[in-house]
Amino acid sequence: MAADHFERYFAEKLWEMIPEVYRHEDGLAQQPGVLRAIVEVLAGQAAVLRRSQDRLWEDQFIELCSDWATPYIGDLLGTRLISALNERGRRVDVAKTIYYRRRKGTLRILEELISDITGWEGKVVENFRRLARARHGLDPHPAPLAGRFSGTMPGGWADLRQPLACRMTGGPFDEFFHTPDVRRHKGQDGRYNIPKLAFHLYRLKAYPLKGITPYFNEAAGGFTFDPSGRDISLFIRRNRPPDWEEWQSALPWELPAPMSCRLLGHARYRFSTEALESAIDKAGLANPAADALRRLRGWFFEGETRLRTALRSPNEPDLLQESFLTVLLRYALAADCGKQALLPNAGAVDQDGQLLPDHGSLAVVAPEYGGIATAEFISAANLRDWTAHPDAKGIVADPERGRFLFPGQAIVKATLLVNYHYGFSGTIGAGGYDRRYVEKLLPGKIIAKQEDTAILPEDIDNNGIAQLDDSRTYGPVASKMAVRNLALQAANRQRPYLRLETDWVLKAFSGQDALHPQARLRLDGLWIGALSGPLTIRIQGSYQCVEIRHCTLDPGGPANCMWQAGDEPPGRHIHPVSLQIEGFVEKLCISNSILGSLTTSDSGLVETASIEDSIIQSIDDATPAVDLGSGMLEMRRCTVFGNLLAHRLSASEVILTRQATVTDTQSGCFRFSAAPKSSRLPRPYESFLFQQSHAHWFNSSRFGHPAYGQLSEAASEALRRGAENGSEMGAFSSLLNPVKLDGLKAKAQEYMPFGLIPLFIHET
Repeated sequence: MAADHFERYFAEKLWEMIPEVYRHEDGLAQQPGVLRAIVEVLAGQAAVLRRSQDRLWEDQFIELCSDWATPYIGDLLGTRLISALNERGRRVDVAKTIYYRRRKGTLRILEELISDITGWEGKVVENFRRLARARHGLDPHPAPLAGRFSGTMPGGWADLRQPLACRMTGGPFDEFFHTPDVRRHKGQDGRYNIPKLAFHLYRLKAYPLKGITPYFNEAAGGFTFDPSGRDISLFIRRNRPPDWEEWQSALPWELPAPMSCRLLGHARYRFSTEALESAIDKAGLANPAADALRRLRGWFFEGETRLRTALRSPNEPDLLQESFLTVLLRYALAADCGKQALLPNAGAVDQDGQLLPDHGSLAVVAPEYGGIATAEFISAANLRDWTAHPDAKGIVADPERGRFLFPGQAIVKATLLVNYHYGFSGTIGAGGYDRRYVEKLLPGKIIAKQEDTAILPEDIDNNGIAQLDDSRTYGPVASKMAVRNLALQAANRQRPYLRLETDWVLKAFSGQDALHPQARLRLDGLWIGALSGPLTIRIQGSYQCVEIRHCTLDPGGPANCMWQAGDEPPGRHIHPVSLQIEGFVEKLCISNSILGSLTTSDSGLVETASIEDSIIQSIDDATPAVDLGSGMLEMRRCTVFGNLLAHRLSASEVILTRQATVTDTQSGCFRFSAAPKSSRLPRPYESFLFQQSHAHWFNSSRFGHPAYGQLSEAASEALRRGAENGSEMGAFSSLLNPVKLDGLKAKAQEYMPFGLIPLFIHET
């Protein structure tokens, strides 16, 4: 609704035009205010007409027009419109119709369609180029290194000596060649054939986090990037050119995907004149050694090992000194390699040692390295057993597990911070995404501590807004025993981690207060975890409203959330944090959050609980995920891992993975949702009641995994398209992924070359 107050303006104007006698009688009638109500209805329509008149000029242009005008402009161009639910995709499609038609059939347009229509990232591959064949005499002679990551000749045998190329097999950056497969596409079958055009789609987004306090594992002597101590997969930031006129087919380090050790360690070095002279000046190399180094001008080295071999000379030992090699590695690192793209480099750090915006997918901030540790100090390794190579120096990082070490170095842990990107489906739970609405909620107190991270009672006002201004780890957190109107929030794009050592009690003010007869509580943007043992946030006293937005109450689970069936089982577990209502809450509002179990005690009462776009999980089979013994439970677009107990239930687009028991089945509804057949529910409408196991429905049910709560392609069609609007059920229903995919398929058929068969492959 526009903030122009036209409704009020026209209501007063029309009211003044009515004779005073009728206005007077309207206040004395048996049903007073009827005339005024009619006037307000007319004023509302007058406001609509006025706004339409004001936008007559803007509605002529697709960039400025209202949503209702988009199909009319599209009709002038003869555009095949996609679903109206995908408003952004429809507007972009109409705006670029002529642009698409002029470049129809090119890979550039097909890759652009992925971003424009769906908002995802992707890469389009012509699979006929990956078919093995005998080399023709008229073919151009292949270069010594035919691929970017392998030495495989075109159409020839695979070079298995290239580990990075082997790891990329089967994906969009596969450089090996395959025999034709004429079967219908299903999984890995039927991909490689002459008419096959593969759309590799990356649906997960990479969210940045800055200034995170890493978790120190005392037993292993190393750190995890994740502040809770989990092993997580670090993500590659989106690094596509902002201007499509500079388009090139995507490279592995430009798409939001899990980062591999091989890709992080992929380094190329070029001895250009500029790089050599910068290294010589910076290191103060003497003339004999400098002249010997200049003779290597124009040389190219694949990896640091080959570079060291080339510099090994008995006559010039200065070239192998670590102090000089560090400088040379910094300036000679080529731009077209993973290490340069994923780590901060010489051009990414300013004079004060601060990281410039949009440089690198991960960074380690340590005073021992003068601030940001640049690429020459970081190496990639497999830290499964927390041991690095004996000759390792600097920082050793394992992006697949989110671990790093400082071999043989003494590091001040209190000053250590990390920046990285994590992957997730959407803006659910605490995260580093945009929450600009909090910028309008001016805090009364700012919490930003460098050393003593304990949050004391005086740090949070009982009646006011307290804000955490960074993403560090805080704890312990003191209880509050006289809450009136308390709000604790994270700053925009920040994700602070609150580490509880005991149960956190939030008790309402129990005295008489005319201004605040009932207390209010709001938690926003916080990740709350447990230091030792399962802990609980206890809501005590009488509250008018308790609101939880964009928060994560750690549901717990294995510390290694990336392990797969058949791997070594995880040893250490993260303890859960639950939410328990022990007093009276008139309205409980939870939105865009991830929670452990939500329960009420024997004396607790929630009159109305509203949960939207959230995931609730109980890792203990004996504890229900949701247990509200009385009141009304309203759920919209939620996923529940665990049992549900409620008095009354109104649910829409909800997935209940285990049995639900509702006491009053005559009230409420259960529409466009899924639950086990053994559940006791209100009469379901267009819902999916199942008996089989749900283990294969989700790509992951372990918190911390990038695909946590994401429906898999093996899930039933009733789940993947069972929402009222044709989207999926569950917490990510509002992302409209099936609707966006349908729009992409329609547009791909319209603009792809004639006679080809599109394959849509979900990489994330």
